[in-house]
Amino acid sequence: MVKRARIIYNPSSGRETLKPKLVDILNVLENGGYETSTFATTPKPHSARDEAARVSKDGFDLIVAAGGDGTINDVINGIAPLEQRPKLGIIPAGTTNDFARALGIPRDNFVEAAKVMIDGELMPMDVGKAYNEHETRYFINIAAGGRLTELTYGVPSDLKTIFGYMAYMLKAVEMLPSSHPVQIEAQYDGGEYKGKALMFFLAMTNSVGGLEQLVPDASLNDGNFTMIIVKTGNVFEVLQLITKALNGGRHIDDNRIVYKKTKNFSIVPKTGRKMPINLDGEFGGDAPMKFTNLKQHIQIFANLKNKKLTDQ
Repeated sequence: MVKRARIIYNPSSGRETLKPKLVDILNVLENGGYETSTFATTPKPHSARDEAARVSKDGFDLIVAAGGDGTINDVINGIAPLEQRPKLGIIPAGTTNDFARALGIPRDNFVEAAKVMIDGELMPMDVGKAYNEHETRYFINIAAGGRLTELTYGVPSDLKTIFGYMAYMLKAVEMLPSSHPVQIEAQYDGGEYKGKALMFFLAMTNSVGGLEQLVPDASLNDGNFTMIIVKTGNVFEVLQLITKALNGGRHIDDNRIVYKKTKNFSIVPKTGRKMPINLDGEFGGDAPMKFTNLKQHIQIFANLKNKKLTDQ
């Protein structure tokens, strides 16, 4: 029986260098035994999500998400709610490509990334579920809250295309002085936190915003988030924590943060100030919100030769 694959690609990703390589990518998948077709995302909201859901229900064996972390997140949101979920492949063509970095997928060669779907290994990966009374969404790399976390979707796409990762850094420098802690109540497995917080992270990989030491002990499929709550809002103390993170992940024992493993998490802001939620670099609504880790929910191709991915 012929296996079918659908490449869902963002034509504006990768500084618009992805499209010329599509023929080569198609050849890799066709030679690997997949009857392959393509779909270019459109300006219509969630076009990647809707296409991923459609072809999943149509029985496709493999969906290839080709684009940045936002495109991958949209595809995940099309697949995750379904009972029958196809395999997922990743071709990274964004600015930071956090999830591809964590999977060991080549981030500088689209064709080599496609070969991972032929020569790589299938791994059952955790998926995060974020929900409140208004909606349910899914994420695969990180959920975060607090104004500073807005920077990933607050940077205009044309600046990301021109300046790449540096655009995020410039935005962070601009936002940090005006970012203030919010009074929150957070619940997690075996504990709670009540107090002020500048931001929180629920990480599912060790790569967050291109920083691989922010969550040095992350696992992709152990069924747990790594929870980080940053309590301080002092600019200099935040910079100290970033420095500690860059120097071997020494921030995890600092008393200015809460660092825990948890399957479940909920957060409620206790002041009038909003706390926006960031899901894989995209705006995911405002808290209050609950989160659950769906253990080993989707089969994804990874390059195990480059990464230690399991909790074994």
